Amino acid sequence: MTADETSTPHLTVPVATIDLAVTGMTCSSCVSHVEKRLNRVPGVTATVNLALETAHVEITPSPDGTGPADAEALIAAVRKAGYDATVVTRGDRSSTAGAGSTGGGRPATGPDGTVDSEMAEMALSGHTMAPGQEMTVDEDTSAPTPDRGDDLLRRLRVAGALAVPVVLLSMVRPLQFTGWQWVVAVLALPVATWAALPFHRAAFRAARHGSSTMDTLVSIGIIAATGWSLWALLLGGAGRLGMQMSPTLWPAAAGGHAMTTPELYFEAAAVVTTFLLSGRYLEHRSRRHAGDALRALLDLGAKDAALLVTGPGGTRVERRVPISQLQVGDEFAVRPGEKIATDGVVVSGTSAVDASLLTGEPMPVDVGPGDEVTGATINTSGHLVVRATRVGDETQLAQIGRLVSAAQTGKAPVQRLADRISGVFVPVVLVLALATLTVWLVSGGGVQAAFTAAVAVLIIACPCALGLATPTALLVGTGRGAQLGILIKGPEVLERTRTIDTVVLDKTGTVTEGRMTVVDVLVPAQDGAQDGAGAHDVEGGQAQAGPTHQGVPSTSLRLTEQGREVLRIAGAVETLSEHPIARAVASAASALGASTLDSSAPGGPAAVSLAANDTNGQPAVGGDGVGIGASQVLEFRNDAGRGVSGVVRIAHSGIDVGQRVLVGRASWLAENGVPDGDPELLAAVTAAEGDGATAVLVAWAGQVRGAIVLRDPVKATSREALDQLRGLGLRPVLLTGDNVGSAQAVGRLVGLPEQDVIAQVLPQDKVDVITRLQSEGRVVAMVGDGVNDAAALAAADLGLAMGTGTDAAIEAADLTLVRGDLRSAAEAIRLSRRTLTIIKQNLFWAFAYNVAAIPLAALGLLNPMIAGAAMAFSSVLVVSNSLRLRQFS
Repeated sequence: MTADETSTPHLTVPVATIDLAVTGMTCSSCVSHVEKRLNRVPGVTATVNLALETAHVEITPSPDGTGPADAEALIAAVRKAGYDATVVTRGDRSSTAGAGSTGGGRPATGPDGTVDSEMAEMALSGHTMAPGQEMTVDEDTSAPTPDRGDDLLRRLRVAGALAVPVVLLSMVRPLQFTGWQWVVAVLALPVATWAALPFHRAAFRAARHGSSTMDTLVSIGIIAATGWSLWALLLGGAGRLGMQMSPTLWPAAAGGHAMTTPELYFEAAAVVTTFLLSGRYLEHRSRRHAGDALRALLDLGAKDAALLVTGPGGTRVERRVPISQLQVGDEFAVRPGEKIATDGVVVSGTSAVDASLLTGEPMPVDVGPGDEVTGATINTSGHLVVRATRVGDETQLAQIGRLVSAAQTGKAPVQRLADRISGVFVPVVLVLALATLTVWLVSGGGVQAAFTAAVAVLIIACPCALGLATPTALLVGTGRGAQLGILIKGPEVLERTRTIDTVVLDKTGTVTEGRMTVVDVLVPAQDGAQDGAGAHDVEGGQAQAGPTHQGVPSTSLRLTEQGREVLRIAGAVETLSEHPIARAVASAASALGASTLDSSAPGGPAAVSLAANDTNGQPAVGGDGVGIGASQVLEFRNDAGRGVSGVVRIAHSGIDVGQRVLVGRASWLAENGVPDGDPELLAAVTAAEGDGATAVLVAWAGQVRGAIVLRDPVKATSREALDQLRGLGLRPVLLTGDNVGSAQAVGRLVGLPEQDVIAQVLPQDKVDVITRLQSEGRVVAMVGDGVNDAAALAAADLGLAMGTGTDAAIEAADLTLVRGDLRSAAEAIRLSRRTLTIIKQNLFWAFAYNVAAIPLAALGLLNPMIAGAAMAFSSVLVVSNSLRLRQFS
């Protein structure tokens, strides 16, 4: 133990979340007991998941001011409930060396207060690990382990081998040789003791802590059947040589009241144990398979990287290092066929990257210098050098894993009723079994019939199905969603997908490509025509300035000198904005020369070089050495969604020093004192907008000097996506800040009627549109991708964020569509609805089974063997039904 650990024996963590792996849980009653114990710890809110065998704990300061709970207190609470726990660790969630600790032996926390689970476990290892227990960082403790499956299988094989002769000798009278009952006893006792030991051990552990579980019912039933049989064999006369038995499957029909020799129930104990072990093993395997999708997702990441370091003589050499040693800013090489080690930006090289394993998108994406790439994707062709921008828990893969895990850990509202019932289920069944025994005895039914009915009640009751109904479906559904590039934030989302009737779609980046391209520059007639003498070819869509503009289609523009000047000056101002239109204008302007932004002096003027090239391809300069067209932008202002302005000084230009330039909508220019300008120019702008284009006016010195026309192509899949949404009974609505003409043109391309296109909506007004639709009685889903969509995504009843969008939008959404394909929206809603349907089917079966089976057993219509088989079958059926979600497509 280190000095730090010695000095802080009771380590407390700040407001945070911790996941515990809980061992020993077998049913929803176990879940209820663990939750109650954890929630009694001051400042703790816990949710326990049976399928994952985890407890998700949120820790906040307790009201009495004693401070947050520590991990030792959490594990002690679990142990008081009769179970054991350790802090969950996942090997691939480790961050860079040293990055996970805040010093002083404390676990690292993120900006939201979330504890890095692995680092928390390492820091708390002195408190969380049982004596002699070891756990490596590569071990996943949040799912059923193979060792447990091997143990169950070993016990099942022994029980099955011994139970077969026990049943044959007990049920087939001609096989009953002299002394057969003593042979049956010898064969059945190992089954009822060693093979059934997991049930007895769990029941004893629960009883020691004053609770009861499904294992309590099973253990009592097996012990009762075995104990009764031993009494009958040794003291009740059933041990005499030559005794024969003809048991019935329907105890109530046996008329057993008058039987002088009590029946043996060794076969019931052996068969019940075998059936339950079989069910438990199949359930274990199914739950392992249910988590395969998430485990496969987390295993996608690369294990090592070719880190570029400075070698002898200043040359750069590759050094293979574990992925955990990469830090932000490190550069690493990626050869063809290798996985990209972590999220980053391409420094050099070109290639095509296959992200299908992560996003489900089959087509590789071309990348080059300045492009962002995602860890765990595959470099298919060229050699790349990548600079790491996010590592460890901050990568997109880790974030996807956290989202999926959080969704699987939570509880859907439909599960709450099941939780309340399961909390009192076992005590109620014990009371019912005792009542059954009493009623049969009082009514004169005989001890044997009374005993048989009571044991059947104990064995047939199954809270397992209730406990597994929701978490197994969530486990499979969210895992399948991750494979398809659909991330479900939480189980409560499933309920909302069932009720939505309207889907509001942000236009830019959702319905369209989100990559605006300058296609024309219009200037007033008196300033010169767009085509003709003096015009120059400009690759308006080519982006050389950075990754933001990569992939924009190339559009050859023929501009007059006046058009070039309008584009250059507008580009100087737009360079300081991040709006998609601004980026497109700046990109087109950069084609006129090398574009650089000097912001070295904080708060000072921004110098933008947009210099024209001379005949030798070199930047042209004036006699004073200043680049022709070089500009300075001061007093930059951004009126969100309407326009930008700045005071621009252009060297060697006819513009006066200190002239304010405005780029934006005509209405915004009018508000700033700029008249409408040339009617023919405005008519050309209106015509372009009517054809689906977007136009911004450029003005200085109080006059409109020109207009820049841009287009954002509609995604090829958008119309199909809207048809799919309509097929789900939803009404798509297009929402955009563009002018009416452009919005209606896009609406026509995707098949929307005019009344379902809402145009000229400012970013801050999107929430008002959502609220207005909700006030009309509509249940609204919102699909968006930008920062300005985040508030609307949060306000909607269901938020869907395109995975290609901003972190703010993804954080505000309930569902994330990793591929950025609008068709995923319909897929996400269908998957969510399908998962909810499976959950309801599971719960219906679990409730219906118990409601029907327990009365039948109490009436003496079920033999304990049949009860054991039915009970095992109910759990297997629920898990198998959930596994059908793996086939969702």
